Amino acid sequence: MSPFKTMADRRLKIFHTVARLLNFTKAAEELHMTQPAVTFQIRQLEEQFNTRLFDRTHNKVTLTEVGSHMFEYAERILNLYDDMSRSVTDMTGEVSGGVTLGASTTIAEYMLPLLIGEFKAKYPDVMISLREANTEDIVSMVENNVVDLGIVEGYVNNKNLMVEKCKMDQLVVIMPNNHPLATVKEIHVKELVAHPFISREHGSGTQEVITKYIEQHGDHDLLEISFELSSPEAIKGAVEAGMGISIVSRATILKELKLKSLTAVNLSPKLERPFSFVRQRYNFKSRAADELLSFAQEFCKKT
Repeated sequence: MSPFKTMADRRLKIFHTVARLLNFTKAAEELHMTQPAVTFQIRQLEEQFNTRLFDRTHNKVTLTEVGSHMFEYAERILNLYDDMSRSVTDMTGEVSGGVTLGASTTIAEYMLPLLIGEFKAKYPDVMISLREANTEDIVSMVENNVVDLGIVEGYVNNKNLMVEKCKMDQLVVIMPNNHPLATVKEIHVKELVAHPFISREHGSGTQEVITKYIEQHGDHDLLEISFELSSPEAIKGAVEAGMGISIVSRATILKELKLKSLTAVNLSPKLERPFSFVRQRYNFKSRAADELLSFAQEFCKKT
């Protein structure tokens, strides 16, 4: 029997992922496997065909000539398999399979749990894999086909991708309850410069929007940035501890406002930014991805 006929679908996908990324560690993360497990499957595949598929020298992974040839076939086989699956599910009306969803930190932590929960209740046979990162990284994942659909915060200027607004999100200044600014109704951006400011990390959609806003209405260089932190939860904790003030999405502080553990004040002029869907320009390869996008679009209209 031809070795191609005995090759497992899973092993072919593992090979294709490693060949596409040329990095065993990143491939393992994307496949939700350990690196030794990925290496073992590739070694089994090389033994099956009695040839090397990858060269590993000086911490660099490259495809051999045979590996490059196999990668072309693997891509065609997997694409054809996806087309077949989509065609069959369209005919039967069944919505199943897997979708990889990428989301920036704020959305992943405060919007997606409810969205995914409601979607799974309607489509229990769809498996959703979630990748969480900052906006810049999620856009890169969509562009490189690591995720099927991205939902990000802030403005996306990538002409290679489809960008569609989900909803508008308001950003507010947060501070300890005893802060001098806690009693005012609105804060102009120029009033921020006199206080230590806690910022999100570079690449964050939140930080990009804040930077542009301050440059437009004030002077970014005058901000006294005391910390750069990588999540809304870390920022809220630092603000509650009295380490500075910050600007965050109102959606991230609903619990704290209810518990009265911090104070939020609107900015003047008002600061808003979009939550957006980001995807490739061509059609999804699965009906499950189509249904997830349609469901998410309706979800955004309701919230």
